[in-house]
Amino acid sequence: MIYEDVLERIAAEEARLRFDAFDEMIAWLIGQSLVEKARAERLPVVVNIRTPDATLFHAALPGSAPINDDWARRKSNVTLRCHRASYAIGLDFRRQGIPSPGAEQSLPPEDFATHGGSFPVRLRDGRVVAAVTVSGLPQEDDHDMVVKAMESVMQALSVQQP
Repeated sequence: MIYEDVLERIAAEEARLRFDAFDEMIAWLIGQSLVEKARAERLPVVVNIRTPDATLFHAALPGSAPINDDWARRKSNVTLRCHRASYAIGLDFRRQGIPSPGAEQSLPPEDFATHGGSFPVRLRDGRVVAAVTVSGLPQEDDHDMVVKAMESVMQALSVQQP
C-alpha cells in the first residue's frame, strides 16, 4: 500500500464532506443509511455516531460482538481528538514507522484505536462536531462504508435545499 495515495484520498474526502449543519436528524439519516447497507449485505457491524459528549445513533447488527462496540468507541475517540479520519491517523503513524501509537502520542490503546472506520463530521466553517464510526469489517471497508453513507446523505440534503 502506498500511504501517500491513500492519505491524499482521505484528505480529499475530509475536505469535500462538510455539512452546513449537523443535528440528531442528520445523524439518524446517516445511521439509517449505514444500517440499511449492513442489513442488505449481512455485514456484522456496529454503527455509532456521537459528539464528544452524547451518542446520537447506535446499532449493533447481527454477527457483531461487544468488542466491536469497544473498537467503535476507541476509533471515534481518535477522530474526536485529532479531527481526522481514524484511518488517516493510523496510516500516518505507520508511514512514520510507528506501528502501534500509544501514550507517547497521547493515544493510549485502551482508549484510542488508530484503525479505519471513524470519520469526522465537519461543518463548513471547519469545526468537527461529531464522529461517524463503523466497526466489524477490515479497516478500509469500515472507512469506505462511512464515507459512502455520508456522501449519500449530503447529496440527498443538497437536493432538498431550495
